[in-house]
Amino acid sequence: MHDHKIGKSVGYRCLHEGIAVLAWQAPDLRNALLAAKAAGYDLWWSAKIHNHGGNVQLVSAPDDGFPLWTSDVRPGREHDITALRASGALPVLAEWTADVLTDLGYEGLRDQVAVPYKKAKGKTLPDGHKQHNRIHNALRAVGERHP
Repeated sequence: MHDHKIGKSVGYRCLHEGIAVLAWQAPDLRNALLAAKAAGYDLWWSAKIHNHGGNVQLVSAPDDGFPLWTSDVRPGREHDITALRASGALPVLAEWTADVLTDLGYEGLRDQVAVPYKKAKGKTLPDGHKQHNRIHNALRAVGERHP
């Protein structure tokens, strides 16, 4: 403000007056929440993470997990398969490789991508399926690993 020869007190007064005008024009909480719901913001609520969030699809390098491509963010409520289909990546991936490794969130695409074996409720996986899953998970999603 010194460069423009405006005193601090004038700057703060303008700042506070501006904030007051914005607050005066803001809708009340009820109207703001109704407007957000009408705009579709409730789609960003993810029951899986119990919070608002987004779903981003990622294709990463197999050796170090370096991100090669990411999709636009989709609402957190959207299932992984829906987000993948919306991204347009599935047909492109099929052109390039038959070995797209995914997690169990893509089980409905088992005929198009490699998905680990799922354990039935109350059952155990056969040893061969366990071994397959260990190898599958060791190769898949290097970028998802936590230190």
